[in-house]
Amino acid sequence: MRLEFLKPIIRFLPEVKQPVRKPPLNEKVIWTLAALIIFFVMYHVEPVGAIVSKGGQNDFLQLILASKVGSLITVGIGPIILASIFLQLFVGAKIIDIDMKDPEQKKTFQGAQKLLALLLCFFESAMYVMSGNVMPMGFAGTSTLPLLGSFTFTQILVVMQLAIGSIILLYMDEIVSRYGLGSGISLFIAAGVSLAVVMGTIAIITGYGGGIAEQQTVFYNLAQGGADSIPNAIIALLPIIFTIIVFLVVTYAEGMKVEIPLAFERARGFGGRYPIKLMYVSNIPVILASALLLNLQLWTRALQNASFYVGGADVVKLFVQIDSATQGVNGGILYFLTPRFFNPLAVGYQTYFSMFFTNHVLNFPYIGTVIVPEWIHIFTYTIFLVILCVIFGRFWIETTGMGPRDVAAQLQNSGLQIPGFRRDPRVMEKILEKYIPIITILGSVFVGLLASFADLTGALGTGTGILLTVGILHRMYEDLTAQKMFDIYPDLRKIVGG
Repeated sequence: MRLEFLKPIIRFLPEVKQPVRKPPLNEKVIWTLAALIIFFVMYHVEPVGAIVSKGGQNDFLQLILASKVGSLITVGIGPIILASIFLQLFVGAKIIDIDMKDPEQKKTFQGAQKLLALLLCFFESAMYVMSGNVMPMGFAGTSTLPLLGSFTFTQILVVMQLAIGSIILLYMDEIVSRYGLGSGISLFIAAGVSLAVVMGTIAIITGYGGGIAEQQTVFYNLAQGGADSIPNAIIALLPIIFTIIVFLVVTYAEGMKVEIPLAFERARGFGGRYPIKLMYVSNIPVILASALLLNLQLWTRALQNASFYVGGADVVKLFVQIDSATQGVNGGILYFLTPRFFNPLAVGYQTYFSMFFTNHVLNFPYIGTVIVPEWIHIFTYTIFLVILCVIFGRFWIETTGMGPRDVAAQLQNSGLQIPGFRRDPRVMEKILEKYIPIITILGSVFVGLLASFADLTGALGTGTGILLTVGILHRMYEDLTAQKMFDIYPDLRKIVGG
């Protein structure tokens, strides 16, 4: 299938124009800060006609999707990521026939991705409202009256506001990508995670901000006095300590790499090295895996009142069961694949770790009651997340020009070759195949295990959030350094094409 039939529609989509000239560093910083300010403004503004939002169970979802349930960015960047996943899968499965080396076809693909993201903005906004995660005035069980006496009108108004909020993020992503530093998606994720870490740290130390029992704060334990006050205060600091450990591990891993020597064919004595980092695919696998799992949870919540009976049993309940109080996944096959664990900040670490060995009662259609130890849930979620990371990691390098064949062709076209071997792309590809696939798997396993470790230990910002933020900040630092160098030496930009 080709995408040319979408061109008449894509032509009418609003677009952020490419800059006529490369913006200097100070302009990029201004654009980036402006986008960040708009993001935080929408983060704290609630849509007109909406009342109480059911939070808590969406904390993980909010961090990964740069959203805040009940605000104008309830949907966050979910539609952008999901549209990318869908189209990349279609391209990888050869359902969509497209040559990304052709500028015209690439532009059409990007337009199709934007069109799908815009449609998903409205679709996901409607799911949030219809499922009650964001409740319009007049919602069943509340004492409020709908706007203008019409519940349907109130629903549509709230859906439109949530969709427009997500659309604003979509176009701010384009603005930051073309006029600012890095990408808007990365910026918004890092901003949300950083805010969660700061607010979590304040809550752990002082108890201000909620989400943590008073007995688990540092100030409370120090005020008690006695021999146990300092040890208990240190235990209360464990989430911050685990957060720092994960930050340091990811930062160290960013520097781990294998370097393949290269030489210019026409310039003897000149060359360089092609680095293949342990984080070769960066945090992309965990982004895609988390987005898939979290969107799956969101969609299943929309089916919580649906039923499909086969042989007298509700098949929907076999796959997912929703807790009516928390709106979280509480049963079904999907329960084993979701990061729904106890909150150590609320119950304390001693109670938290003891809960790993408690039993969870599940009721399955056709099967009946099943008692499952919580550690099995932890194990299945970790393994499933790692497997997804490996799948998406391999998929990503094959569809984005990072595979051995594509890299070999790029190096060959640049006039580079590996010293001691004849200049043949097949030879270079064979050498790269010894490193890239293995490092991709190892890196994907690493990010999956690290994200799971941080989630299980209660690290602030969640494991996936920390992983994303460290990678984002590392790349932003490199971008800042490069831009500063280009501003000092303008002619260098012409040489390297920066």
